[in-house]
Amino acid sequence: MSKDYYATLGVAKGADTDTIKKAYRKLALKYHPDKNPDDKKAEEKFKEITEAYAVLSDKEKRQQYDQFGDSGFHQRYSQEDIYRNFNANDMFRDFGFGSDDIFSRLFGGVGGRSGFPGGRPQAVKGQDYVMHLSIPFRLAIEGGKKRVEYRGEQGVENLQVTIPAGIESGQKLRVSGKGGKSPSGGPPGNLFLEIKVTPDPTFSREEQNLLVKVRIPFSGACLGSSVEVPTLQGNKRIKVPAGIQSGGKIRLKGYGVPARKGHAAGDLYAIIEVEVPDKLDIEQKALLKELKKAGL
Repeated sequence: MSKDYYATLGVAKGADTDTIKKAYRKLALKYHPDKNPDDKKAEEKFKEITEAYAVLSDKEKRQQYDQFGDSGFHQRYSQEDIYRNFNANDMFRDFGFGSDDIFSRLFGGVGGRSGFPGGRPQAVKGQDYVMHLSIPFRLAIEGGKKRVEYRGEQGVENLQVTIPAGIESGQKLRVSGKGGKSPSGGPPGNLFLEIKVTPDPTFSREEQNLLVKVRIPFSGACLGSSVEVPTLQGNKRIKVPAGIQSGGKIRLKGYGVPARKGHAAGDLYAIIEVEVPDKLDIEQKALLKELKKAGL
């Protein structure tokens, strides 16, 4: 089931850290199991708000959640990842509640492994690495596999990564366990691939839609015509209505960024550019003079 951590805490997506903390404190005080003994609904609510706060109070986790959305975030972060380094000890002391037993009971010991108070000390996780990865425009749009040469602590490795359809520049892909070694026997860090999409000579992108420029002669703009439009699936001939202006757009429904989970397919817009010849022969000049006399 999809989750909205901001809605769970009752805050806006752009809320600052103090607002998020105050919202969690208020809800945690209301739903804490010590105040609601044997109330399963309150216990579930407490778990939900705590998970939301564990993500939104952590700068890196919140950034990943905002970039990839709920489903994309949970593909990259396990339950243990979410609660790693999260510590609510001071907050619950302020409430006058004990925290050791409650986290162990509610989260099945996840807290001890992930930084909750009351668990055994955790071995430090290895350092995360970030690597910039340029990918072609069409691979970003359609998705697919890409081989990546990565120099890690074990030397040069060839990794094959899956590029999800519709990824954009600035988003990151996580490759688990390919970061630095732990200095204390803990889990290795992760490798984050920061994506840069290279421009395409034919297409550009606006969110889920694609744009392509198409040139037509002046006569075609005046009288109407048909023209071949490049699409990701090959050329498609479309009708151009008479009287279209330069810069006018013709929509090809469903020919944009392909549909994927949480997103319908985008559209492709053919942007019309009316050609004005820079050189005319004698006959063309004569015809245009006649058109000028007629008011065109």
